[in-house]
Amino acid sequence: MLEIFFSKNKTVTRNNAISTIYLIALLFVFSILLPAEAQGTKSVDELRVSIIETQNKRADLEREIARFQEQIDILGKSANTLANTIKSLDLSRKKIEATISLTENKIKLTNLDIQRLGVQIGLKRDAITEDKEIIAKTFRGVHKKESTSLMEILLSTESISGVSDDVYSLLKVQEGIALVVENLEKAKQGLETNKKETEGKKKHLVVLRIELRDQVRVLEESKKEKNKLLAETKNQESIYKSLLAEKEAKHDQFERELFQYESELRIAINLNDIPSVGLKVLKWPLDKVFVTQYYGDTPFSKEYNAYNGKGHNGIDLRASVGTKVKSALGGVVKGTGNTDAAKSCYSYGKWVLIEHANGLSTVYGHLSYISVQAGQLVATGDTIGYSGNTGYSFGPHLHLGVFATEGVRITRNLKSKYCSTVDMPSVSINAYLNPLSYL
Repeated sequence: MLEIFFSKNKTVTRNNAISTIYLIALLFVFSILLPAEAQGTKSVDELRVSIIETQNKRADLEREIARFQEQIDILGKSANTLANTIKSLDLSRKKIEATISLTENKIKLTNLDIQRLGVQIGLKRDAITEDKEIIAKTFRGVHKKESTSLMEILLSTESISGVSDDVYSLLKVQEGIALVVENLEKAKQGLETNKKETEGKKKHLVVLRIELRDQVRVLEESKKEKNKLLAETKNQESIYKSLLAEKEAKHDQFERELFQYESELRIAINLNDIPSVGLKVLKWPLDKVFVTQYYGDTPFSKEYNAYNGKGHNGIDLRASVGTKVKSALGGVVKGTGNTDAAKSCYSYGKWVLIEHANGLSTVYGHLSYISVQAGQLVATGDTIGYSGNTGYSFGPHLHLGVFATEGVRITRNLKSKYCSTVDMPSVSINAYLNPLSYL
């Protein structure tokens, strides 16, 4: 009796539709499970080869920089002669040039990473778009099948077993859809991760380009320093020794003037407004730390009666010319300056003063290049400049001073014989603090 209500052709068409829907669902599952790079393997592989080559070059440059630094450290233990000073400047220049090449390498590597992520993002977007279309078609087919009434299915089916097969196929399609929807969500999450990683790489690229610009300027300053030294000494050791003696004498006078000036400041300091000793609220301003002179009455200050007998007002850290100097804590740049702008003013050289929110201020002296400006906000670890040999210095290093902010002023000592025309941090005697108490 049922044969009166159906034709064989209709049954074949209906069965083919069910099979087609099921096949589409399976294809969709396979498309999700296949690697995202399937269609762009060659491009991604080429980028990976370039990335590996660039990474190998970076390793070579890092080894070269380490060799230069080793030679500079060895030379730093040698006698302070004109020949050694010039040799140190040459090694520093070579190290800076290698560092510039390393930064260029990092920029190239970051660009390659951005390109690689771009390819992956493109592939995932294409796959997601294609998969959305497939699943939409599948849903439309399933919806059409589900809208068919039981009576219609019975009337269009040769046997009860055929109905059972249809229902089973439909359930399998639904299971496949559930799986591909789950994988689609994973693909979307992967896409968002790639996007965030790309944004991070782009921000890092901006930082690297700024570093490259600064390093080129440090290199220029290094070349100027050597040319100035050769011009002043006429490449003669005797003249160099005479200049050193003159430098020490004028610095001694500056220290006497400074002690008198800072003693007269007499600024009241509330020690309750600064962190307790030992809390380690400051970070080291260099990646590699080696203290060459401590705070207070050091052997150097006693042997040479330096600092007008009041001891060293900070700590000195070994740092070859061009070493990145970082903020020991977040804060605002209260001022920058260069005491070398006044002839024979042997003090901080190029300096940066940062005021922190916890009642402390830090000063960074003898820089070769300053990369921040007054009023700028900096975070802990931000690069604020590059180490050098400016001011009262007999070799490249970083001077780090820590003060109670209440007692710090950026002023000019108009009574100073050599330094009356330049600004510098002036600190009430009772505001000096030992940096090691907070590092």
